[in-house]
Amino acid sequence: MTTIKSLLKSDKKRYPLLKLAGKLGDEKDLEVYVVGGYVRDLVMGRSLTEIDLLVVGDGIAFARQLANRMGVKKIVPFEAFGTAEIPYSGCQIEVASARKESYDPDSRKPHVTDSNLEGDLSRRDFTINAMAMSLGKQNRGELFDPLGGIKDLRKKILRTPLDPDTTFSDDPLRLMRAARFAAQLEFQIDQAVVESMKRQVNRIQIVSAERITAELYKILGANYPSIGLELLEQVGLMKIVFPEIAALAGMEQPAEWHHKDIFYHTLQVVDNLAQLTENRDLRLAGLVHDIGKPRRRKFDSDKGWTFHGHEVVGSRMLDRVSHRMKLSNKTKEYLKKMTDLHLRPIALAIEGVTDSAVRRLMVAAGDDIDDLLSLCRADITSKNPQLVEKYMGNFDRVEKLMQNVQERDALRAFQSPVRGDVIMKECGIEPGPLVGKIKKSIEDAILDGEIENNYEAAYEFLLKIKGEYVRDR
Repeated sequence: MTTIKSLLKSDKKRYPLLKLAGKLGDEKDLEVYVVGGYVRDLVMGRSLTEIDLLVVGDGIAFARQLANRMGVKKIVPFEAFGTAEIPYSGCQIEVASARKESYDPDSRKPHVTDSNLEGDLSRRDFTINAMAMSLGKQNRGELFDPLGGIKDLRKKILRTPLDPDTTFSDDPLRLMRAARFAAQLEFQIDQAVVESMKRQVNRIQIVSAERITAELYKILGANYPSIGLELLEQVGLMKIVFPEIAALAGMEQPAEWHHKDIFYHTLQVVDNLAQLTENRDLRLAGLVHDIGKPRRRKFDSDKGWTFHGHEVVGSRMLDRVSHRMKLSNKTKEYLKKMTDLHLRPIALAIEGVTDSAVRRLMVAAGDDIDDLLSLCRADITSKNPQLVEKYMGNFDRVEKLMQNVQERDALRAFQSPVRGDVIMKECGIEPGPLVGKIKKSIEDAILDGEIENNYEAAYEFLLKIKGEYVRDR
């Protein structure tokens, strides 16, 4: 046993609560421990957000008693698992009975039986999450580490407490968690664990889409998401959980301002975004922005591989992807917009830019224009530093011009200042497609700089063109 009491006391925010749990355990003659991720992150000096308490006894009854002393009226019990959550401001608290679990081959729902501390620790996913710290008065702060978690933390390696085939077969979500922890902690995976992941990969199919998506988002939240994403591809998980991304692996593309392999280009884009933003939806947009390329890949004798229209195809593919991943409609529409527009700012940077082109892009992007610009910056991944400098310089000019246009025209929520009711009254027409055509003509005139973006100028333009549209009727 290693004494790390000073570490426990250093968590000034949560130490009084942990001490209270230990005192209650002493009164009830129960062994009480703080376990799992809390202990791991405390030892590593990482931020602490959750508390997992382990009771050798009735965890739900203990949770009720602890909640009462904390001034919390109700807990959220999970009777089948012997666990309970205590709703508490600023800190997620879970209390569990020490237990062992067994599984049926086609289900992640365990059969639970009571156990002692070591039995409970051995059922956990990785040794670094299988450590416990006593909260009892006599040995508060003592670390119990029967499976070598501290040693593996120092080596920065992920190992399973039991045979990895058993660990992953019992709970296949642990396959995703392995990739997540590798990315979050920047740890290596023990080779025996990697080989087991390859053998057990098809077990992931019994896991719900919601749980898989949640783990993917946690991978995307890492400083270097590519660590976890590359592992998913390496062991064969990507083909099952995200086949559209797996299809990018090994696919060649011109290396002018991208990596030559589309999959590794995509990983670099996501890592670049991770340095620019905490927005995980935007990082996911970076992951999916090129998923249309395999369907639009053609060879040109002069240009090599081309992918014309892949942004449109990729955007359409995201309807099915979002449904499978159980994403919200808001997230789906955001990803579709980012994918559909991701080439346009770079095209402006390469070809030169006009106020009209900038305005049209800003209207199309709306409130997401800043995210789109971040995605486009991240999308420049050439290994040639001179090319990167060239394109980034052009892109800086586009961004500056866009800022000027934005200040001048306030285009983020752009629409014709002359609305449909005015158009119908002035032109003497009923509601229908013709109203939209006239309105679009006014908007195009504003975007092209022919008229000012105000009601007076738009109304005068309507009077000028209305005869053409009404006569066409």
